[in-house]
Amino acid sequence: QAQLVESGGGSVLAGGSLRLSCVASGYTYGTSQCAGWFRQAPGKEREGVAVIDPAGYTRFRDSVKGRFTISKDKGQVKDTVYLQMNSLKPEDTAMYYCAAIQSASRCETLRGSDLDAWGQGTMVTVSS
Repeated sequence: QAQLVESGGGSVLAGGSLRLSCVASGYTYGTSQCAGWFRQAPGKEREGVAVIDPAGYTRFRDSVKGRFTISKDKGQVKDTVYLQMNSLKPEDTAMYYCAAIQSASRCETLRGSDLDAWGQGTMVTVSS
C-alpha cells in the first residue's frame, strides 16, 4: 500500500528557511504524472505550491517563485521529494502536504484530488 510521509516542518522567523521531505513507501513517483507539494492554511482552501514530474520539469505557484525549489531523489528502496523553502513569509504558514498526482492536467494546474495519494502533512509556521 502506498504511503507518503512528510517531515521537516517547524516554526521559523520570517526570512528563514526550511526543507520539507516526503518519502514514498510502497510507491514510486515515477508511476505518477508528477509529485507535488500543497498547502492549506487555517480557514483557507488547499492550494498547489510546486510540482515536479519524472523528467524533472517543475512548476510553481507565483507567490513562491524564486523562493521555493522542488527536487526529487530516486532511492534504491524509496523515492523522496523535497521542498526547499527560503525567504519564508508569514503568509507561507500552513499545513504542507505532499502528493503523487495521477493526472497530467492537474500537474499543469497545481491541483490535487482525492484520486491522488497524499501524505499526512507537516506544519510550517512563519512568524514576523
